[in-house]
Amino acid sequence: MDNETPAPKRPMQGVRDPRSLRALAHPLRLKLLGILRTDGAHSVGQLAGLVDEAPGTVSYHLGTLAEFGFVVPAPERARDGRERWWQAAHSHTVFEPAELLDDPEQHGAVRVLQQAILQSYLGELLDALDAEPALGRDWVAASTHSDSFGYLTAPQLAEFSAELAALSRKWEAASDPKRPGVKPIRWILHAFARP
Repeated sequence: MDNETPAPKRPMQGVRDPRSLRALAHPLRLKLLGILRTDGAHSVGQLAGLVDEAPGTVSYHLGTLAEFGFVVPAPERARDGRERWWQAAHSHTVFEPAELLDDPEQHGAVRVLQQAILQSYLGELLDALDAEPALGRDWVAASTHSDSFGYLTAPQLAEFSAELAALSRKWEAASDPKRPGVKPIRWILHAFARP
């Protein structure tokens, strides 16, 4: 790519609509949106090559994402009238599962979305393991895969989660894709009460 600009740093606040949540809960849509957010605007043809899908399939799913405001056209990038370019509308999607517990339709939709997101995380982690031999020893050594366990109250868990979010924001702000020697880095955070 030619130094594309990632999605703007404006989170989408308060996604609660079950139709929007379900629209996003598709593995290919999550993948397309992720590419547009991290790597910037792409043409349908470029995206089709990256996700190994037919351009018509990619166009259909981009249309669905656009219908719910997750992506927007980027016609200024097109070299001619046949090329369709898209970009992410926001850098993050925000939803609060706790706020959706009382409405069965909202809760069902957010659960489907969370399951799709967790499955995509697993795919990314497995891809990262497969890529380790080509990364080099220093990148493999710098990576981490760990878990821990403790006994906390709900307020303590909320404080812990807030600290993780702040740490994540710190390193997002320090990110510079043009700095020599960088690679795209992915971190996935989970902290939850066990049943």
